[in-house]
Amino acid sequence: MAAIAAVWLAVNWDAVWPAVAAVAGLLVAGGAGWALWRAHRNAVGQDRIWREEEAEKARERSMAEVDALSWQEFEQYVAELCRRDGCTKVLVSGKSGDLGADVVGRLPDGRKLVVQCKKYAPERSVSSQDMQKFVGTARPEHGADVALFVTTCRTFTKAAQGLASRQDVVALHRDLLGAWVKGAHLDTLIPLNGQGDGRAKRRSTA
Repeated sequence: MAAIAAVWLAVNWDAVWPAVAAVAGLLVAGGAGWALWRAHRNAVGQDRIWREEEAEKARERSMAEVDALSWQEFEQYVAELCRRDGCTKVLVSGKSGDLGADVVGRLPDGRKLVVQCKKYAPERSVSSQDMQKFVGTARPEHGADVALFVTTCRTFTKAAQGLASRQDVVALHRDLLGAWVKGAHLDTLIPLNGQGDGRAKRRSTA
């Protein structure tokens, strides 16, 4: 069969070669196109990974500056972030015995914001006890529409995170704080907790 095919091609080469050349050209072009597409996809993937790594490094550089603040300076810093994002009537307690309201203010849409600031080492976790104290005062004592717990440590314990979710408290750990520091708007960070934007709650009249 192979010999017959070879003889047939030799006899009819003048008629066949344009089609053979066209098929070969398509195969070469297709192979080159696929190779270029793979190279482009790999380059895009590498660029995305690089950008994510650089963004993480930038957050850590910024957070290193935050880590150098005292707890009083950290509360002032959080207040400035709130003002940057359009919050009004922002006040800082700056003292112990504030019943969890380290920073209070109004979001741009008028909702009352109450913030608990915990200046912890990165490797620490916010405990359930910490969260319980804030839950017990944010709305009953301060009439918060949005209760925000912000910390410099990396995690909330599972119990603390669960309590925050059930009690409509926004839990902002170190990574989300780093994004806020780098320019992410507070309105975009609040929903990441899953709950806690205050829309289901009564609007404060205080």
